[in-house]
Amino acid sequence: MHLDAISDNGLMLKVKNGDVDKLGLLFERYNKALFGFFYRMTQNAKTSEDLVQNVFLRILKYKHTFTGEGKFTTWMYHLARNISIDHHKKQSRMGYKDDLSQWENQLPEEVSTEDKMYQQEDIRMLNAALGRLSPEKREILILSRYQGLKYKEIGALMDCSEGAVKVRIHRALSDLKDIYKKLEKNQQL
Repeated sequence: MHLDAISDNGLMLKVKNGDVDKLGLLFERYNKALFGFFYRMTQNAKTSEDLVQNVFLRILKYKHTFTGEGKFTTWMYHLARNISIDHHKKQSRMGYKDDLSQWENQLPEEVSTEDKMYQQEDIRMLNAALGRLSPEKREILILSRYQGLKYKEIGALMDCSEGAVKVRIHRALSDLKDIYKKLEKNQQL
């Protein structure tokens, strides 16, 4: 059987049983997704890289807790959430706030320079609005909209019902929309 065909759970069970080399395959499969999750939370590439490494260190440290009953990604994002929460608490204690660096915008070449400017400005304002949300609201939007997790998976991560996830996402989107409108209004002044 080709290793790419082995399920995530199968690979993690091999890691759990001592075949830690298989963690490299899981890293290859998920490091970019985790980086995206952390980058959207911190807006800092270096910090995001460090946090991704921390996830895989914790996977090794807590491999014995993986049962294989649920999806590997749910278990992995549970670890990632805990690392994100720890990071946020540490930064809050230190009085430090991550820099809001520019999002790199990969736009097709056919788009006019003027359209690119407007799109980049929209992305910048959305990024700024996202950064002003509480960490909990920002996290749930990132998990659902950017990481593509299903409400059921998010519910398992956050230890709440699927309905509660829907309500939290709705509230977070509503707050994001309000913040965006305020930023847009301030920009026009």
